[in-house]
Amino acid sequence: MRKILTAIMAAGIALPVVAIPTLASAQSAAEVRSDRRDLREEQRDLRQAQRRGDPRQIREERRDVRDSRRELREDWRDYRQAHRDTYRRPAYAGPRGYRYQPVAVGHRFDRPYLSERYWVRDYGTYRLPPPRAGHRWVRYGNDVVMVNMRTGRVVTAHNGFFWR
Repeated sequence: MRKILTAIMAAGIALPVVAIPTLASAQSAAEVRSDRRDLREEQRDLRQAQRRGDPRQIREERRDVRDSRRELREDWRDYRQAHRDTYRRPAYAGPRGYRYQPVAVGHRFDRPYLSERYWVRDYGTYRLPPPRAGHRWVRYGNDVVMVNMRTGRVVTAHNGFFWR
């Protein structure tokens, strides 16, 4: 048994199998930060090109901004696919008489929808920004929305956020 373990360790099989998931998570978070930084730099370059007024350079900078946005979206999609189980939640059961309709910014929720039962408390797990003062992330069907708790109005909406 000892000889087998020594041979496996010497071949380097055990370490990569254990280390890959940890590195992949850290790498994806670092990639997203890097992509966001790249996007900000590309947007800054576009603003500078627009100030100078060279049409060719403006076109190139717009293309770079578009490519950076696409890359950021792809990394986010890949992250969500890799962490699919994180975004699976138990079946949603709305308040009595509940009927789902997609919502957008400005929609006003009734009080039953704002109860603690529907709050998303672990927003960091879902890579959602912290809610502002007086706001909460609320699960509504498979959507997650940031709601002003005083008025009940939707401030931010992410439709289709959770998988069934």
